[in-house]
Amino acid sequence: MRSEVRAESAGRRPWLTPGVGGIGAASFLADVGHEIPTSLMTSLVTTTLGAPAAALGAIEGISEGLAGTGRFVGGALADDPGRRRAVAVGGYTTTAVLSALIGTTTSAVQVGVLRGGAWAARGLRVPARNALLADVVPAAAYGRAYGFERTMDNLGAIVGPLLALGLVSLVSVRTAFLISVIPGLLAAVAIVYAIRRTTLPRVTEPRRLRFQIRPVLRGQLGRVLAGFTAFEAGNVAGTLLILRATDLLASDHGTDTATQIAIALYIAYNIAATITSFPAGGFSDRLGQRGPLLVIVAGVVALLMAYLVFAMSGPVIWLLGVAFVLAGIGIGCAETAEHAAVAAFAPERIRGSAFGLLATVQAGGNIAASVVAGLLYTYLSPTVAFGYLAAWMLLALAVLLRTTRNTHDTEPVT
Repeated sequence: MRSEVRAESAGRRPWLTPGVGGIGAASFLADVGHEIPTSLMTSLVTTTLGAPAAALGAIEGISEGLAGTGRFVGGALADDPGRRRAVAVGGYTTTAVLSALIGTTTSAVQVGVLRGGAWAARGLRVPARNALLADVVPAAAYGRAYGFERTMDNLGAIVGPLLALGLVSLVSVRTAFLISVIPGLLAAVAIVYAIRRTTLPRVTEPRRLRFQIRPVLRGQLGRVLAGFTAFEAGNVAGTLLILRATDLLASDHGTDTATQIAIALYIAYNIAATITSFPAGGFSDRLGQRGPLLVIVAGVVALLMAYLVFAMSGPVIWLLGVAFVLAGIGIGCAETAEHAAVAAFAPERIRGSAFGLLATVQAGGNIAASVVAGLLYTYLSPTVAFGYLAAWMLLALAVLLRTTRNTHDTEPVT
């Protein structure tokens, strides 16, 4: 009886604490900070420095690979509460400084070194940030907390490119890169604020640095991650969606207008993801322990429907708009639910490793999905490419539904 009272009291604890607010602010500011350089990278590398498109592709590919490696290493570091605080602060600071310094480069090689270092630091901080968020809220509020963090992150992805457009109308591209350090450093300040305003697990002595993969893959958490892996293998980058819309609309509207329409549809995708993230987290909390799994199932279904539309649609703007919005809803549900599920199922002692493995799966799956779907799109057809992605969604749906049925539910949270 006393344990039930304690559980009920924990469920009623306010979840939007200074710690959660600080982490959400850090996600927003950091996304604004690195979306500015990302938006202007093409212009700097190909126009200002005169490097070929292949150089840009190599820079971005190597950087994504380093980010994935950083996430894996960062997971092991984040298992220790003391290390996760230092890694979070250092990761935000390093990403901001290195990204801004790209504005001072004189060659594509220098850009690659700084971009790679920034993305490696960005990868390192992700498991630490997610583990910190699990530290500062009760388990009954994981969905809302991660939904709030994802909402703030998605808002940053909208504001950052818009701010980049405004900056280049006032200052040079190089100066815009340098200015991007301001929101990046403010993100580090927000993380420090979150840490100082929150009671975190007591650190008695530093834990030995270990890459704990087998413990993460055991039991229910391993089955959950298997479903997430199938999902991420079909979670393609938004650029392929933009390409599909542009190709379909170009014959009726011309390439320039089709590109503008496709970008507008992509903005709708980001807005849908932003609006969906927090309500998805709330539903996850109300549905008990199976909540995160049920929410990601909804996200998988939304993405499956979107891919089928992209596979079969003609040049119909409103129908493509529906597909973009469905894809955004799917991402909003999935990202929130993945983080909430790992926080719920991972023991505290390996929570950092669990988030590191999740982040690695996300990065590796996204790269694989984009590369394979891109090849299928180019050498076979767009229909085959999106059919391939839909097949992965069907597999993810089957795995997650089976996992959900084998999960013992708890009392819903109201």
